[in-house]
Amino acid sequence: MPLLSVIVPCYFNEANIPVTVPRLLENEKLFTQEVDFEYVFVDDGSKDNTLQQLLLAREKYGSKIKVVQLAKNVGSYTAIMAGMEYATGNCLVIISADLQDPPELMVKMYDYWQAGIKLVLGSREDRKDPFAKRLFANIFHKIMQKVAFQHLPPGGFDYVFFDKRIKEEVLKIKDHNSNVLYLMAWLGFDYVTIPYTRGRREIGTSKWTFSKNVKLFLDSILSFSYFPVRVISGVGIALGLIAFCYALFLIIAKLSGAYMVEGWSSLMVVLLFVSAFQMIALGVIGEYVWRGLDATRKRPLYIVEKAFL
Repeated sequence: MPLLSVIVPCYFNEANIPVTVPRLLENEKLFTQEVDFEYVFVDDGSKDNTLQQLLLAREKYGSKIKVVQLAKNVGSYTAIMAGMEYATGNCLVIISADLQDPPELMVKMYDYWQAGIKLVLGSREDRKDPFAKRLFANIFHKIMQKVAFQHLPPGGFDYVFFDKRIKEEVLKIKDHNSNVLYLMAWLGFDYVTIPYTRGRREIGTSKWTFSKNVKLFLDSILSFSYFPVRVISGVGIALGLIAFCYALFLIIAKLSGAYMVEGWSSLMVVLLFVSAFQMIALGVIGEYVWRGLDATRKRPLYIVEKAFL
């Protein structure tokens, strides 16, 4: 009988767990085929009572509830990789602890997997989030479509169902400062998308701060695209051509006397503009170099403090 591993990263979700666990267990009844389930909850260094609630759920519902406690907060996507390492299923699914993604969709995802599809993406057709969050998400996914993955669903995806083979390949890579969901798509296996509406969060508040969103954006762009470096090269060439043309103009104007060459202010503006571009370019290149350095150190992505299996 196939075993389905449900991976749930948790961070400050103490109020969600008493609701999430029973709903996930109730969702098992929707499967018409015989399936075994295990649930791998990863406590991503929460400082509230998330771990205690998870252990209570394990005590109540038995060993199918696995709990992995990380030593510190490493981010949702790295916590997912920790869950993948402890999951033993033939197929796996990632779902958020706040259940904004509908568990009922797992049934259709499982049917695709049974048909031989190794990767099923839940595509957010619409989302009931605050305007600013929706705007940032839409911009992020449109940029990723343009510079990295042209065929990804336009609404992005966080709800993913995948085969054990994909899990094994991702864990082999153990990419630092990356986006594990995009990494699954990057592997190249055929996938299907299922559109759905992401619900409104009913319990608690999101811990995805602005700085975390910016880091995720940079990690995703720099891990899967050379576009920023190409932009630097393109702007550098354009500025060089402009500077060359301007130099020719100044030489001709000086020799002909047709125009008085002056302009300390304009010179400073140009100098400051070029200097600012150089600093930005160094920053972008530095991001690539730092990521390369971080990978060569081979530090672990996460430290597991305790695992209740």
